[in-house]
Amino acid sequence: MKFGLFVPQGWRHDLVGIDPAQHWGVMAGIAARADGHADWSSIWVYDHFHPVPEPTDAAVHEAWSLMAALAATTSRVRIGQMCTCMSYRNPAYLAKVAATIDVISEGRLEMGIGAGWYEHEWRAYGYDFPRAGIRLARLREGVEIMRQMWTTGTARLDGEHYQVDGAMCFPRPLQGTSSPGSRANGIPLWVAGGGEKVTLRIAAEYADYTNFFPAYEEFAAKNELLKGHCRDIGRDESEIVRSSNFDIVIGRSAAEIADRIAGVRARLIEGGVSEAAAEARVEAMRQSPGCGTPGQLVERLHRLGGVGLGYAITYFAEAAYDLSGVELFEREVIPELVDREEHGHLWHLLHGR
Repeated sequence: MKFGLFVPQGWRHDLVGIDPAQHWGVMAGIAARADGHADWSSIWVYDHFHPVPEPTDAAVHEAWSLMAALAATTSRVRIGQMCTCMSYRNPAYLAKVAATIDVISEGRLEMGIGAGWYEHEWRAYGYDFPRAGIRLARLREGVEIMRQMWTTGTARLDGEHYQVDGAMCFPRPLQGTSSPGSRANGIPLWVAGGGEKVTLRIAAEYADYTNFFPAYEEFAAKNELLKGHCRDIGRDESEIVRSSNFDIVIGRSAAEIADRIAGVRARLIEGGVSEAAAEARVEAMRQSPGCGTPGQLVERLHRLGGVGLGYAITYFAEAAYDLSGVELFEREVIPELVDREEHGHLWHLLHGR
């Protein structure tokens, strides 16, 4: 199993109380820490403009600006967004941005992409909020445009929602097809969402990675549906890595876990979130498969691995203030699950062994 780490960027009220002048230092420091720890394969941010669980005036930093900065200030770890909303940017323009950042990162970019869902944010920015069918149709057309631009250098599509006529992407991403007949999309595509008829079908056609919710029964069901779509189109389902995002609330005791959750709740209230919304948020954290002792987390992740989970993207709500949870996870959870053979020499080099 591989592991990714979300960098706090404010979207989940995870920079509350920190001077904005210090925000980049906090984010860059956590990114650098992951970059130097071989068990972290990737770092991630969210593509959102307004915070959750309620929109407040808490700081939220824009995802693709951060992608460029993180690309320039790290050297090993891969960088991604979970996930970019297709409708927020013209897909040809987005493909060009991503190609540039892939060059800056020397080929370390991951492309998370989805149809979008945060209605308040859409309307506030003037994107309207079309029905799900339209958002998904845009996703399909946009992914096709990006794939063309990254693999051939140009794109042409006379779609219902997007039209491009020879849009060029030079230089192409450093990541590209490695051999004749390769399915590589250029930059690896993470198609996020578990929509059974459309999103998972798009994933079967285009994705290198999928991302759906980590509840065991739901994850297992979505995995089987994805396999079915792959069979329908004649694709080897093993080409697609399954991932999920986890709120990690780790502690050696119930009291330690409760302290972490209380800290999150306090920061939400300080950031202007209502009592009801703050309580709903922390209750969701309590119910997360990532909430528990190190032994419990190992057991749950191992069980999910048995139904297809190959990549866990982790979020620590307190990371900007306290790294003890991250450190405990690194010491007692990751070593039980990470593929040491894949890390090979790099792991031993970074750990001095």
